[in-house]
Amino acid sequence: MSAAPPPAGPPPEIRYLFIRRPVLAGVISIVITLLGGFAIRLLPLSRYPQITPPAVQVAAAYPGATAQDVADAVAAPIEEQLSGLQGLLYYSSANASDGTMGLAISFDVTRSQDLAAVDVQNAVQVAVPQLPDAVRQNGVVILKANTDILAVVALSSSDPRYDASYLTNYLKLFVEDELKRVPGIGNALTFGGLQFSMLLQLDPARMAKLGVTVGDVATAVREQNATNPAGRIGREPAPPGTELTIPVTTLGRLQTPDQFNDIVVRAKADGSLLRVRDIGRAVLGAQSYDFAGRLNGKPTAFMLLYLRPGANAIAVRNAVQRRLDELSRGFPPGISAVIPFDTTPFVTASIKEVVFTLLEAMALVSLVVFVFLQSWRATLIPMLAVPVSVIGTFLGLLVIGFSINVLTLFALVLAIGIVVDDAIVVIENVERIMATEDVPARIAADRAIRQVAGALIAIVLSLVAVFVPVAFTGGVTGEMFKQFAITIVIAVVLSGLVALTLTPALCALLLKEAVEAHTGGFFGAFNRWFARVTGGYVGAVDRVLGRPRAWLGAVAVLVILAGVLWRRVPTAFIPSEDKGYFAMALQLPDAASLQRTQAVIERVEGFLRQEPAIRNIVALAGFDLLSRASQPNSATIFVNVRPWEERGPGQSIDAITGRINGRLFGMRDAMGFAFNLPEIPGLGATSGVEAQLQNRGGLPVQDFAREVQAFVQAANQLPAVLGVNANFRANVPQLYVDVDRAAAKARGVKLGDVFGTLQALMSTLYVNDFNLYGRTYRVQIEAQAPYRQTPEDLGQLYVRGSNDAMMPISALTRTQFKSGPTVLTRFNGFTSALITGVPRPGHSSGEMMNQLDGLIRSRFAAEGLGISYSGQSYQERASSGAAGLVFALGLVIVFLVLAAQYESWSLPFAVLFGVPFGVLGAFLGIWLRGQPSDIYFQVGLITVVGLAAKNAILIVEFATELRSQGVPIRQAAVQAARQRLRPILMTSFAFILGVSPLVVAGGAGAASRHSIGTTVFSGMLIATTVGIFFIPLFFTLIRRLAERGRAETPSAVEGRP
Repeated sequence: MSAAPPPAGPPPEIRYLFIRRPVLAGVISIVITLLGGFAIRLLPLSRYPQITPPAVQVAAAYPGATAQDVADAVAAPIEEQLSGLQGLLYYSSANASDGTMGLAISFDVTRSQDLAAVDVQNAVQVAVPQLPDAVRQNGVVILKANTDILAVVALSSSDPRYDASYLTNYLKLFVEDELKRVPGIGNALTFGGLQFSMLLQLDPARMAKLGVTVGDVATAVREQNATNPAGRIGREPAPPGTELTIPVTTLGRLQTPDQFNDIVVRAKADGSLLRVRDIGRAVLGAQSYDFAGRLNGKPTAFMLLYLRPGANAIAVRNAVQRRLDELSRGFPPGISAVIPFDTTPFVTASIKEVVFTLLEAMALVSLVVFVFLQSWRATLIPMLAVPVSVIGTFLGLLVIGFSINVLTLFALVLAIGIVVDDAIVVIENVERIMATEDVPARIAADRAIRQVAGALIAIVLSLVAVFVPVAFTGGVTGEMFKQFAITIVIAVVLSGLVALTLTPALCALLLKEAVEAHTGGFFGAFNRWFARVTGGYVGAVDRVLGRPRAWLGAVAVLVILAGVLWRRVPTAFIPSEDKGYFAMALQLPDAASLQRTQAVIERVEGFLRQEPAIRNIVALAGFDLLSRASQPNSATIFVNVRPWEERGPGQSIDAITGRINGRLFGMRDAMGFAFNLPEIPGLGATSGVEAQLQNRGGLPVQDFAREVQAFVQAANQLPAVLGVNANFRANVPQLYVDVDRAAAKARGVKLGDVFGTLQALMSTLYVNDFNLYGRTYRVQIEAQAPYRQTPEDLGQLYVRGSNDAMMPISALTRTQFKSGPTVLTRFNGFTSALITGVPRPGHSSGEMMNQLDGLIRSRFAAEGLGISYSGQSYQERASSGAAGLVFALGLVIVFLVLAAQYESWSLPFAVLFGVPFGVLGAFLGIWLRGQPSDIYFQVGLITVVGLAAKNAILIVEFATELRSQGVPIRQAAVQAARQRLRPILMTSFAFILGVSPLVVAGGAGAASRHSIGTTVFSGMLIATTVGIFFIPLFFTLIRRLAERGRAETPSAVEGRP
């Protein structure tokens, strides 16, 4: 009993409708193309879609506190409330010795950032009562983190009158809000702490002589720098005849230094007054001087611009430049604004490269089709059909809310080779029927579409079945898969629609009577060669069918080899690209001042300018990018290089950073290294491995620091590790002040006065606010600079004891130097050290992480150390099992679709058994090229699965049809292999050559193109040159088993009693 034939496709009246009415088919295709072209103008343009996990930041300040104090009193109470938040991935805090705390909380990519911020807000409110009073007074700020940096705006001046403080405030007052209003800007943030502040710089010696304390000054400021409403004269209810209502005003908040100098601190009965000017001076200064910015060696104010989700990065960047040009016309003479650091050139260049690859792919596909079809008329048909599917895909992207990015464009590059297949299958069959049956093109088109419609539908459904499950995976990897997979699905569905409507209509319209095969010239030689290839292929297939056991053994060997490669190929998350910019981290010896840091930056800028490829140098003294904390002995430098086309050999980012690191390693008074930034903004600080070494055993800070250094030394000896660094420093000199609490109480001194005086005069004390230029700024108390330089200066700080007697703090304290951290970092509630590093060439980040895990287990777990991963490394670990799951799910769905298509549970195996050849080729290609299994390899592998199944479908479909006509199984398999060889080779080599530009790509984004290009190129090459010899064997064996089972079933039933 033979199986029912597969579906023949659309009903005859629909199938013939478009052949009879080609204009209708053309109109439908033109409308699709026009709408797709219109969608291109509306779609946002970016390097990547919105795949960065949403993050929320919490900032607080505890002036005068040490890093340990901030960690214990501020970070820990807040972190305790975070566990259990919906979608929480991890959180980390940086607690600095300047009293600041920055807490970054990362959520799953599917979590709404708005809802996550609300959750964090609620959690922080629970912790606020546990925070110190000074922290509550300064406020706890909760922000939705923007991670997609668009550009850095710099304001500099050639006039020495305009210092960094003036430039920072000018930028914040007159530029920041204007740029925030540019459509597409998510946020604009002026960098540093140089905002205006009214500084009451007190003289502790004068205060001691006059019997004044910090508390007296703060009380006077709060009382006299305040808004005091006084009401209205004549307000209702008023006596009859009241004609006027006049507001009553008083002096409210003060504005000028003179007004603050006149604040009365104390008044005596004799009428004498003690004012602020008598014990110090009020000056309009900056809130903090712990940061300094430089652009190409000049003092500069910087502002970070962030892109709004869904905005077109290129258009927004251009709009910002236009607005800056307009604002610059009103700047004071000598002040200019530039954009020294810009991420959009990489976006522009990488997308241009992919678009160019897209055009190259179309040209190469056209060449392959022309060589096989040997007719410009026949070649024109797929070249008209392909743009409809490709351009129409943009309409689908607009409808579902996607953007134009490298993932969707990569999908379209691969889609060219896929969508042309459907048209080729139709054209090749039409020409074969015209040649063998001697019928006109219109009749041949009808017969051809009737024969191949079922195969076309099966191909479309199987490809959709491969890619649709990908869209349901989670995390960052799932979002990237989704962009790629849905784009392919849209293109494939449109391709199937075009193949069933436009392509047969064009065949009937353009193809003429069958011509004799070329016998001379290039085409004659090609035809003779192809005839020999066909004969050799058919003979080889016949021999394979003659010895099934031996060849099944060979297949088993190949499958085992694919499994071995699957396990041996190292893993990674995403390839590191030459983005046209990089960063540097500098760290001076412990306790080095900001002035020393700036001096080191000047030297580094000197040898950076020796690199001809470097364009701009943005230096931030006092900021540590890796820990996201302010440290006077740290600096971060961002470097922009020239465009890719202007750089010569040896001027890639890797080459430049290699030379710079060589110079940095030779510095004696500072340590530093240059590194590539993450490929996806917001996923960590570097593009390498980012680990968090956690103190889970509660070791003292100094002991933990020693373990961290031991771990770093051991990690640098691992085979997969090129270099590892740790940012944890616990030996920074600190002056410990031990307050004799009993003595203080005995002398009537309040402990709060002691600590408050230390905080105010050794750091700053935030009192209240004042208004200037329509903005609100802080009023702060601090000691004059000469009184906070040495430990002996503590002897000049006084507090009030019993009977109003002034007492030096030195009489109540003992001081000694100790060591401790300037920044204490915590990760998921444990003290931690950030470990950053890069794998050795020939090894991957996955290998490096596995070896770090092994090192912890073997040597450091007993000491209470644990390791976790953050940023890009966290996402790599989280996605480690996603590829296998997606691969397996795709195969299951393909099987079910084919089972429904063929109404058979066994026949789909004949198709799926062709997939391992493509998988083997994909792994073999990246293994030979030394590439890891990254996310681009994974999406390429899914593509190979679908295309390998497509090749098998073409043979199995026709073999099944022949078998249903009574042809013996072996003969049907051989005949189907002969008949479908030409379209298989034509479509496969069209795809292979179409993706070949990805394999040899250069310029921006080349690494990602190499990864996906090598995967699909090598996978399809093996699937085509090796797999097609075994598909007839699989069909024969499975069909025989199926028919034998059906033959035995009736007799078994009849044999029952």
